[in-house]
Amino acid sequence: MISIQDFLRYNRQMLLPEIGESGQQRLKDARVLIIGAGGLGCPVLQYLATAGVGTLGIIDFDVVELHNLHRQILYREADVNQPKALIAELALKQLNPEIRTIVFNEKLTPDNAAGIFQHFDIVVDGCDNFTTRYLVNDTCVNLNKPLIYGSILKFEGQVAVFNHNGSKQLRNLFPEPPNPEDVPNCSLNGVLGTLPGIIGSMMAHETLKLITGLPVLTNELLLLNTLEWQLTRLQF
Repeated sequence: MISIQDFLRYNRQMLLPEIGESGQQRLKDARVLIIGAGGLGCPVLQYLATAGVGTLGIIDFDVVELHNLHRQILYREADVNQPKALIAELALKQLNPEIRTIVFNEKLTPDNAAGIFQHFDIVVDGCDNFTTRYLVNDTCVNLNKPLIYGSILKFEGQVAVFNHNGSKQLRNLFPEPPNPEDVPNCSLNGVLGTLPGIIGSMMAHETLKLITGLPVLTNELLLLNTLEWQLTRLQF
């Protein structure tokens, strides 16, 4: 049930006819798991928390490092060497003490993935490697969980929604993961600090739309080149 406090906090989005009280209740009841509390995970967590998503799961086994701070904006210099998942939880509680957080300060593996995923309605993948990305996808397919996907490199990002209401999954787009040695990554090729904020916000946007029953990307990969502001939608 939506309280007076809920209305005072969320009324700007509740004024949207597409959201309203029923949409806000859906957000309040939703349980969303975010894979990775890094460059993409930070903006996703912030926007889902401030929008009133009732339960947020955070899984990350890494610690905050100094080089994270230019793009992972949940963290401060005093947080260096502290577990990301635990620090992210503290930051989210300051943003919105009304939500519930469930922290998994551990590495996602084939042994624990299904046990963790089963407690959530939606999974958001903010990881930074293909091994985890395919594990997340395959677990979502096996458990019939919708998956919000995003990736970034240099000035470019990708966003997609997989396995929602019968839509296609990651393996329909890329059947097998590439050889890790052939894949560029941010640690070697760099990324502009604002890019994960842009792509992460788009991922959060699709998540909120999915929860509230609004149209989301279906069998499409959204490609955004922020250097030249070129937007491409690929159907698959």
